[in-house]
Formats: sequence, structure tokens, C-alpha cells
Amino acid sequence: MPDAQPTLDVQFDPEDEYRPEPEPEPQPPAWMDGSLRIGIHTSIAGSYINALESARKLGCTALQIFSASPRIWQGGPARIPEADAAAFRARREELGLGPLVAHANYLINLAATQPMLRTRSIQAFHDELVRATALGADFVVVHPGSRGEGTPAQSLATAVESIKQATKRMPLRHARILIENSAGQGSCLGCSLEEIGELVHGLAVIEAGACLDTAHLFASGYELRTEAGLASTIAQIDASIGLNRVPVFHANDSKIPLGGRVDRHAHIGKGKIGAEAFERLLRHPRLGAAQPEGLVGRAFIAETPIDDPGDDRRNVARLWELAGLEGPKADSSFSMLTPALKKKMVKLKASGRVRGTSSRRKSSGKKKAKKPKASR
Repeated sequence: MPDAQPTLDVQFDPEDEYRPEPEPEPQPPAWMDGSLRIGIHTSIAGSYINALESARKLGCTALQIFSASPRIWQGGPARIPEADAAAFRARREELGLGPLVAHANYLINLAATQPMLRTRSIQAFHDELVRATALGADFVVVHPGSRGEGTPAQSLATAVESIKQATKRMPLRHARILIENSAGQGSCLGCSLEEIGELVHGLAVIEAGACLDTAHLFASGYELRTEAGLASTIAQIDASIGLNRVPVFHANDSKIPLGGRVDRHAHIGKGKIGAEAFERLLRHPRLGAAQPEGLVGRAFIAETPIDDPGDDRRNVARLWELAGLEGPKADSSFSMLTPALKKKMVKLKASGRVRGTSSRRKSSGKKKAKKPKASR
């Protein structure tokens, strides 16, 4: 007798239906642990990884870099080789540094009225975003530019449109654009919190935020030295921008008095703002990184001068001290400015080729004005 054929069960059972596993919720990066993040602008000279190692040796938990030379229009490849970018990302993860802030080129003028300069600025800023995302940057800081002959309203609208053009078909991944306030020198945009607020709200579609520089705030007339002055400034930030949209502060003292409208940074506690004001600012619960009042991951990044070897390390240590926190142990023998480099800088300064040294190698406005191409 032939074997009985097996009967196939073709009845549909809803339990048999394929159901793909839901995508896991993205986890916040390790550095967003509720602790205040403190860092400094570090140099990429030699390799991008050198900036990470400098931050580690200086006792930082965060850092800021330029992804290319900030004083020339990009002449070489706009991209970073993936092998270099991957090595940088891996080393940063090992060190637990964050956030990583990439500062855009100084020549970029997103509010330019001249078509050629504006087009060049949009392309240059696009290239900045490409490099920043390759490195895994969390924020890209950019100055809105100078209005030139345009009215403030026209210039603000132009800057917003320029940033939108630069980000078209550009996957930002986790990088967020931050607009930095200015000190109010010349016809620069963004010296008032209201202007920064207009730019940020005009870029809501890309979730832009703000990076506020303490020296620039002070130079443009915001009183930070008194308890009442700080409270008033915080209220104005909240009303015009929203403190939740300010994840990064540039922590710089000022060589310029209140309302002087010139951008000159000083060592922490040794300028016109003073140590007491920085202590109050760094310990203010609304400016911190602890919930419910603070913003998780908020960072204070120094862009202070390096006049002598060790100034960078001392400024980072001073920020930790004034914040009432113990930062990572720094290498007491390390500085981005070595004695040999200082000797070289002194010679160049004597020859008139440079006017000073800072953690960002920032020259004076007078020197930049001599270069027509660098004019904003």
C-alpha cells in the first residue's frame, strides 16, 4: 500500500506574518552624561588626531577645531580621506571627548551682498559641513557675516537663505549648525541677541542653534559682571533665542571694556569680565548641563590667548576651578605653544608678520583688513 502523502497546512495564521524588528532608539553619545563639558580650541597641525591628543593632555572633556585653514579660501581637496576621518572618530570615542565643535572659516560671509563673495561663501560653508560630518562633529559654529551696504533685515534674510543653500542635499547626520554672536565691530551681524534669535528661528527647519561668546556679549554691551546683569542677560537669551538652543558657550574673558564693540580675548579671570563673573556664570544652574534647569551636554570652550607655554592648560584648569569641578588630570608639561614655537612667534611678531598668538591663532582686525579677499 503506498505511503500516505503529507497534508500541507495552508491556513493563514496571523502569528506567521513577518514582522520586522523595530529600529532601536538612538542612544545619546557617552559625553551627554549630565556633566558640564569644558574644553579649548586645539590645533590640527600634523594630523586631526593631534587635536584630540592636545585636548586630552590639557585636561579637557570637549574641544573645538578648524577642519582646514581658517584664513584662506580652500585651495586643496574639500574632503577628508575616509581612513583619516575613521581614525579620528575611533580615537575620539576611545578618549570620550565631546562635544566636538568645528569652527568655520573666518572668510565666509553668508550675508554678503556681492554675488561672487556670497556664492564662494556658500560653497566654502558647504565644504565645512562635509568635513565636519566626516569627522563626526556634533556642532559647526559659523559667524553670520557682515551686512556691508545692506540693511540689517535684508542681511539677516540673506544669511538665512545662504545657510539653507549650503545645506541643500547635505545630510548633516548628527552635526548641528550654531550661529555665533559678534562683538559689534563694524557692520558685522549678530551683535545683539535679537539678531541671533532671528537667524536661529529662521533656520528652524534645520534645527540650528546658537553659540554665545562671553567676550563678544560683554563687548556688545551685555553686563555679565554682576548678579543682576547676568540674570538680565539670561532672560534676554531665553526670550530671543531660548536657552535650550544654546548648547555651546565660548568662554573668553575680554580685554575690551563693557560695550567697547571690539573682539579681543583675555585669559580667564584676567580681563574686564573677571573671575567672580565667570564663577557665577559657570555655576549658574540654567547655564549648566544638569537637568531640570540645564541642558544636557552643554559645553564651555575657551578661545583664550596663548602668550606663554602653558597658558592653554592654565585657562582650562581655571575654568574647572571656577566651575567648582574637578576635571581630568592634565599633563603638566604639555602646551600647544612650545618654547621653540614661542621663540619663532616672537621673531615673526618683531618682523610685523603676526600680531599675537591665541589658541585659535587669531590675528587682529587691522591685519585682516589689509587683505581685500579676506574682507567681510
